Amino acid sequence: MGSGVAWLFPGQGSQIVGMGRDLAEHHPSAARAFEEAGDALGLDLRALCWNGPQSDLDRTANTQPALLTASIAALRAAEEAAGGLGEPVVVMGHSLGEFTALVAAGALPLAAAVVLVRRRGELMQDADPSGGMLAVIGLDADAIAKAIAETGLVVANDNAPGQVVVSGPKAGFERATTALKDAGAKRVIQLRTSAAFHSPAMRPVGPELAKAIAATPFATLRYPVVANVDAQVHEHAADFASLLEKQVWSPVQWVACVRRARGEGATAFVEFGPGNVLTGLAKRILPDARTANVSDVKTLEEALTVLR
Repeated sequence: MGSGVAWLFPGQGSQIVGMGRDLAEHHPSAARAFEEAGDALGLDLRALCWNGPQSDLDRTANTQPALLTASIAALRAAEEAAGGLGEPVVVMGHSLGEFTALVAAGALPLAAAVVLVRRRGELMQDADPSGGMLAVIGLDADAIAKAIAETGLVVANDNAPGQVVVSGPKAGFERATTALKDAGAKRVIQLRTSAAFHSPAMRPVGPELAKAIAATPFATLRYPVVANVDAQVHEHAADFASLLEKQVWSPVQWVACVRRARGEGATAFVEFGPGNVLTGLAKRILPDARTANVSDVKTLEEALTVLR
């Protein structure tokens, strides 16, 4: 059953200026991740991640390769500090983080992955800007789906009990907000996204994204990956050609993914990359789970007790 640890990789929204710098300054393997990725993109990724400005880092086409690289740098720093890590039970990531998970699981080289997600980011950035996303606090996904049924919006991310994101046309936001509050939502918050990610509005992105995925070399998976789209364990990299294309316009089933990881034997969840969004969600889904995150030298040292 391995170490009983699931590795988690964050999605868009976790990016922050300075991410990965502390780890890269103390761990050569983390520094090399920024060099590899920057060379592949022809971009000074270190300057973008470490100096920003935040507005540049928040551009979807920049965010995606930057966050993937910072997360892999964190994983490499942990491997270096621990002298090697035990095998994870499963590996998984939220939206963009699923691509990072595939790098961590050996299916994608870092250089190829950053090129692929930069293309994904460009396609998502150029998608129809008339859509957006709302975070809904205090209602479960089923109640939300019923409340927004007539608004043109859909459930996009089932993140944790009482923490769900919906996606769709901004023209439907007011109606959806009223319906959600009438149904008992505590808060409805508009998110800073450029389009209605993980909704049918992203279907036009699919064909071009599928081409980019098809042009990317995939290797054998070393570790099983739980996919966002179906919350199933996948042991073959070939599965992800269709799963990654579908993911951009389908809901992220994060609650089901975390529960699937527990079903596979995960009792601890370690998040690699800036912030601790995913470990926070894991605690809400599985209150008895052990969690740790690796975002700088201090958190890395604390995480080693869970990782070893």
